Amino acid sequence: MPSLHEWQRAFSAAAVFNDAAALASLRIVAGGMKPEARIGIYRANVLGNYRKALAATYPVIKRLVGAPFFDAASDNFVRGHPSTRGDINRYGADFSEFLGTYPPARDLKYLPDVALLEWAIDQANIARDAASFDFAALASVPAKLHGELRFSLHPSAHLIVSTFPILHIWQANQPSCGADEHIDLDEGDDALLVLRRPSDVGGIAIERISQAEHLLLATLAAGRTLDEAANRCAAMAPAFDLAAALQRHVAGNTIVAFRAPVVPASESGT
Repeated sequence: MPSLHEWQRAFSAAAVFNDAAALASLRIVAGGMKPEARIGIYRANVLGNYRKALAATYPVIKRLVGAPFFDAASDNFVRGHPSTRGDINRYGADFSEFLGTYPPARDLKYLPDVALLEWAIDQANIARDAASFDFAALASVPAKLHGELRFSLHPSAHLIVSTFPILHIWQANQPSCGADEHIDLDEGDDALLVLRRPSDVGGIAIERISQAEHLLLATLAAGRTLDEAANRCAAMAPAFDLAAALQRHVAGNTIVAFRAPVVPASESGT
């Protein structure tokens, strides 16, 4: 007798992947309807729910390619990337990567990066909150240790780099925009910061930042020290104002915390 887990796996294989062997193993008593037709009803519901969830996360992608294309892509994505979580609203992290290899989208080179932006927006909306930056704690760190500080970004912060003007594409495909706007895909690259601002500032922010700022934030997000970040930015852009960038991103809630190096008691003066 198959276990409950084995029944569930067989049902998923039959309903989502149209697996004939799995369907046969279910031993469906069909009555006046063939087992294929019965499981087909479930398949339509399952795929329909996934389409709705992906369309809620990727509305601009759906608008760019049209509903038939989007639905076909969604169905293919679901079969190749089945959900591993119970919350369907958190499904779709790999959609950008999928679009990059999906044959019908091969000529839409910008599509995966637009999907990256939409996923960042979606995740920024549901990210946890963070406490405000502790300036008093920072003031207690000796100046000689500042270069060893490691900073943390807000949980909602996402960094995206694209060779396409994806912010312009995203903006031109919002419900508030009327007529279709022509966008020159060669108009420039985008380095973007997506962040959920405190409620009194205005929700999700999508901000163009310089390549040096992107490098700074990405290096800090990777857990590197301030000295390492400073050296990398100086190598890329010698005129980059590190202090001003740090001040702006702390004030703007991009950088929310720090970790100071542990000082041995013998060196702390206590």
